[in-house]
Amino acid sequence: MFNIDMESIDFEKTYDLIVLGGGPAAIGCAIYAARFAIDVLVVGKTFGGLIATTHIVENYPAITSISGQGLMDMFKDHMDSLNIPYISDEIRSIDRINDHFELHSFFQKFKAHTVCIATGSERRKLGIPGEEEFAGRGVSYCATCDGPFYKEKIVCVIGGSDSAAKEALFLAQNTKKVYIIYRGEEIRAEPINKKRVYDNDKIEIMYKTNIIEIKGDNSVKSVTFDNGKEFEIDGVFIEIGAIPNSDLAKRIDVDLNKKGEIKINRKSETNVPGIFAAGDVADAPFKQAITGVSEGVIAAYSAFDYVKEINIEY
Repeated sequence: MFNIDMESIDFEKTYDLIVLGGGPAAIGCAIYAARFAIDVLVVGKTFGGLIATTHIVENYPAITSISGQGLMDMFKDHMDSLNIPYISDEIRSIDRINDHFELHSFFQKFKAHTVCIATGSERRKLGIPGEEEFAGRGVSYCATCDGPFYKEKIVCVIGGSDSAAKEALFLAQNTKKVYIIYRGEEIRAEPINKKRVYDNDKIEIMYKTNIIEIKGDNSVKSVTFDNGKEFEIDGVFIEIGAIPNSDLAKRIDVDLNKKGEIKINRKSETNVPGIFAAGDVADAPFKQAITGVSEGVIAAYSAFDYVKEINIEY
């Protein structure tokens, strides 16, 4: 997606702000940092983040309906218009050196006066027998990515969140049948998506049910419930939440909550001066693209203020 001329990147330069991540929070932060005329660099493992795997986004203001990838394509266009450099890389460590931070990836070293951690989250796994064995062979964490392979087949979505409901709705477009398997008594989807699920004849919900094993040969053939019953299925889509990618923050003594999310205040500040955070990796209770962008924008402004206060010329 990006064709950055690495020779054009000055690795000895100390940036005012380095943003870590590639999703809405990270790119929103970078766009506003550029508008504040501070030197910004984005370093992300994967551009787009989890939202790029979302089939339909219908809750981003001013955009009635768009694919997650389509939304991130618009973010990229905006980013490109401001000539913001993006490097596909993964930062492994951050150290404070006098008045700046040094960030190390596998192959490069970067320097910055401030850092915004917007590294998002990863799909949570069930941790049951057969899950790892059949990953990519009937077990998936992304309906948009793998759903087209299950045309006229029977699949299940594990989970009861709004994301699980949307995954089921997407899968129902091509599959023969979709079962939502949820341990609770009522799915927790947004009202509009809950109604869509209930109104869809292809979708059936199994409440108070847990899967304890996934079975098959070359691919998934069945799942076993906690009541001992075996249920034939062609595909298992797991949507049970996410784990924040906060290990990097933990290693530099940034405060985390019990969920492993980075604690931030209303200025997107952490307890470590010069380190900010935004998006799914942070501890905001409501995680949406628009709220992540908001936190990223606030982080950019806070970084701008921080740079001014330490009298950095830019």
